[in-house]
Amino acid sequence: AAELRERLRDTKTEVLSGMEGLLAAATAEDADTVVTAVVGMIGLKPTLAAIEQGKHIALANKETLVCAGTLVMDAAEKFGAEIVPVDCAIFQCVQGCRDRGEIKRLILTCSGGPFYGLTREQLAGKTRADALRHPNWTMGAKITVDSATLMNKGLEVIEAMRLYRLPLEQVSVMIHR
Repeated sequence: AAELRERLRDTKTEVLSGMEGLLAAATAEDADTVVTAVVGMIGLKPTLAAIEQGKHIALANKETLVCAGTLVMDAAEKFGAEIVPVDCAIFQCVQGCRDRGEIKRLILTCSGGPFYGLTREQLAGKTRADALRHPNWTMGAKITVDSATLMNKGLEVIEAMRLYRLPLEQVSVMIHR
């Protein structure tokens, strides 16, 4: 940010960074939609700030709902902010429901990753390098390890419960190669 500020010092462009920059972007008067796409819990504060202004939220950060989903969804309801998950087929599917009571259950799928089908004995001694050998795609190291261990699927279960206000009994996971 400092380097960019220096390069743009002769222009009217304002360069913001850090939490101050995130909050300024999330609450900009001329923005009606805010895309929350930062990694981790750092997205919570700017998302809540945008919600408090009644902005539409395009959410590409599951951690916001995992760590504070009830708070976020209650605030969205209170301030009339719509939260739309980015890249979520389930959200598209539930748009046909008149109300959430029509949802019998959500089934989240996963491939099972590189450890699919291994016994407990075969899993002993597996390494990070083994976890990074995903059979279907290449992602960053964290998401690949989270996917291989099914931790990511656990986070998605929490996200779905919060976003759609469903009890755990209505959200399940199926390994589907």
